[in-house]
Amino acid sequence: MRAFLGLGSNLGDRAYYLREAISALASPTISICTTSRIYETEPWGVIDQPLYWNQVIEVETTLEPLELLHVCQEIEHQLGRERKEHWGSRTIDIDLLIYDNRVSKTAELMLPHPYLEERAFVLAPLREIAPKLVLPSGRSINEVSGEGKVRLLEI
Repeated sequence: MRAFLGLGSNLGDRAYYLREAISALASPTISICTTSRIYETEPWGVIDQPLYWNQVIEVETTLEPLELLHVCQEIEHQLGRERKEHWGSRTIDIDLLIYDNRVSKTAELMLPHPYLEERAFVLAPLREIAPKLVLPSGRSINEVSGEGKVRLLEI
């Protein structure tokens, strides 16, 4: 199945955490198809924190959505993520954005990601790697811009 994951980091060596997360995701059950460039973005929710570096990756996986979520959470834990504050600073965040246009509305997993169309820091890198994507809402990725300032990093 095809899925899109959003990655973000705003603590420590942000490039390192993004690289390590992608490396850890690559496995017999998860193939990395496409990786966006890195975008620097303002924090969402709690704004008194360092700027984020964000990426979106496309993967092919044999895992079911909840299994994929658990793999992402384990990688976050291995890379030092501490869940102290909702929308707070973190070494790494890996969000399951879209999973083969499936819909899930459970306490543990919401698909598509509930803020997908509101966040420019997700939409810009997603648009880069999937410019013809039709979002689960039925809208083209090019029809939505989301909120927040996004700056492409040249690194």
